[in-house]
Amino acid sequence: MAALPAGAKAPAFTLQGTEGKKSSLAEALRKGPVVAAFFKVSCPTCQFTAPFLERLHEAYGGEQFTLWGISQDDAADTREFCREFEIDFPALIDEKGYPISNQYGITNVPTVFLIAPDGKIQESSVGFSKKDFEQIAAAVARATSTPPTAFFKPGEVIPDLKPG
Repeated sequence: MAALPAGAKAPAFTLQGTEGKKSSLAEALRKGPVVAAFFKVSCPTCQFTAPFLERLHEAYGGEQFTLWGISQDDAADTREFCREFEIDFPALIDEKGYPISNQYGITNVPTVFLIAPDGKIQESSVGFSKKDFEQIAAAVARATSTPPTAFFKPGEVIPDLKPG
């Protein structure tokens, strides 16, 4: 089974964060769109992608937009990953056996979903895709009525694709 595509209904979930607080997709969607980024701390492409997710969180995070990293590792390892890569967005922990990852059809990490407030997946991206990140950032800017910012900085050498 491949990752759920754009247009599919996003499966509901409630997961615990690295500090024990529970977060619910349904509750977050009441505020606005949600980016759910599934990752493993040992994945080199996830490590490469994490700072760009943080950039998205910094640019648009707030009352109208939620970004969560959904870790396939335990809370301690995930907290260390967030410290190492200077991540401030909340990280949630998929439970043993990865039930949420399985519901979303995760076969590779990172896999990033932009979920619209109606609960449908608006964008689905496996691995790192520069084009997909630009599309997600533009969609979040529109949804939050925030002026779009250049997602990638001038002079940055960013590959178009990096498989997960």
